[in-house]
Amino acid sequence: MYMAPDRHESMTISLTDISQLKKASEKFLKHFKVPGIFAFYGEMGAGKTTFIKALCETLQVDDVVTSPTFALINEYRTASGEVIYHFDFYRIHSLREVYDFGYEEYFQKEGYIFIEWPELIEDLLPDHTIKIDILVDADGSRMISTR
Repeated sequence: MYMAPDRHESMTISLTDISQLKKASEKFLKHFKVPGIFAFYGEMGAGKTTFIKALCETLQVDDVVTSPTFALINEYRTASGEVIYHFDFYRIHSLREVYDFGYEEYFQKEGYIFIEWPELIEDLLPDHTIKIDILVDADGSRMISTR
């Protein structure tokens, strides 16, 4: 049976250097013990794609992980055959586009679903979505935390 992560589990990870990315992704995945829908919020350049790449690497994705800015969604496979879905809604102009490609089917799948720019589809996110903020400090360090 599929069990979504508890959306009330809070977590904060501080990164002062990009070399800490691997450990941060490991800590994140250890904290959320089961796959689910993870929505990443942050300004342009905050590191959403970079963190998702690190998560995919930790999950042993064999594919090249890139931002699906123009495709809206990329699918990756792990070494064990698991499918990971990576959405980027930055370029959508209306919710109609999201309905047209059948987002509902994806959001009902088991596994990891990583979403960039979820604020553009906020009303469509399932209640069990884990919302993660990536904040950039003046010194360039990052704070990754759940809401």
